Order: sequence, then C-alpha cells, then structure tokens
Amino acid sequence: MRNVPPVLIDDAAKARQAMTPLRLKMLALLREPGSAATLAATLELPRQKLGYHLHALEKAGLVMPAGERQRRGFTERLFVAKAGSFIVDPAILGGSPVAEKQDRFAAEYLVARAAETVREVTRMQAAAAEEGTRLLTFTIEADIGFTAPQDVERFAEQLAAMVASLAEEFQAKEEGRRYRLLIGAHPAIKGRATGRVN
Repeated sequence: MRNVPPVLIDDAAKARQAMTPLRLKMLALLREPGSAATLAATLELPRQKLGYHLHALEKAGLVMPAGERQRRGFTERLFVAKAGSFIVDPAILGGSPVAEKQDRFAAEYLVARAAETVREVTRMQAAAAEEGTRLLTFTIEADIGFTAPQDVERFAEQLAAMVASLAEEFQAKEEGRRYRLLIGAHPAIKGRATGRVN
C-alpha cells in the first residue's frame, strides 16, 4: 500500500461520483494498481460496466493512470486511487449550523470547528506530502467525568484559564510558525474506551 495522505473531496459533484457503493468498493480495491478486467474478476461484474465506472472516477480526479500492460493480446490500462482514503468536506453536505456567538457550550459550534479542522488539516497534509515534508501536529485525548451540568462549565473555565496562561508563554513570534489549538469535549459513546490522558 502506498503511503499517501488522504484526499479531501470538497466538490459536491466529485462526492456524488465517489459515494456509490460500487465506486467505493472500486476505490478501496484500487489502492493498488488495477484495471477494469481485474476489478471485474474480483467484483464478479462485467468488465464493460466497471470500465464505465472507472472512467467516471478518472474524470472526477479520484483515480489516475498507473501504466499499461499486455494481457491476452490487448493492452490493459491500469489505474490507482489518488489516495488510500478520501475525506468528504462536511461543508458540501449542507454545512453545519454555526451559533451566532462563539458559544463554547453549543454543539453546533463544536461541529463547525471540527469540520473546519478536518478541511484545513487534510489540505495541509496533502501540501506537505507534495513538498516531501511532514506536517507536525499533536493530539491530546483524555477521559473525564462530570456528575452535574455545572461541573462542565467549571471545568471549561479552569481549562480556559490554564490554556490562556500557557498560550502567553508560547506567543506566536515573527520567525515561528503559528498553530491553532482546538479543544472540544462531547459525551462519550457507551462502551467505547478512549483511554487516559495521552
């Protein structure tokens, strides 16, 4: 499997091209080079049908040519998916309602900021890969618990004060690279362990 970053699909037409069950299967199989004939053998479908869908994926920019090979007296065109995974920009699916004010307790605001983070980080990751560099990021996760709704506000206030204090120490300098810190929390899904602080 090639080590390539995810590709952000930020165009509704492209998303429609990719998000059919058959084409999703094809994209998964084309993580390694393949042809309409190899897809037909794996999916047990007519080669002509898969050739049509392969052409549509190429036109949408989701697969690219990966060479040719001779097979049983004809030249077979190979294709490969442009990435190992694709991320659909939440904005093209209708976007997220954003609270008018930056209400840190509004789920809509958290969803909008998370969607923006997905979009920005995916684009920067692709740009870094093109330059042959690594995008330096970090993630902090923790399990926390609250017994009363007011505990959420108290925790958020204390955390905001700590982050503000730490941010003062790491003020963005002219010569340094600016970073965006996003901290959010939501109720955990039952039965899904997330681990301690890491």
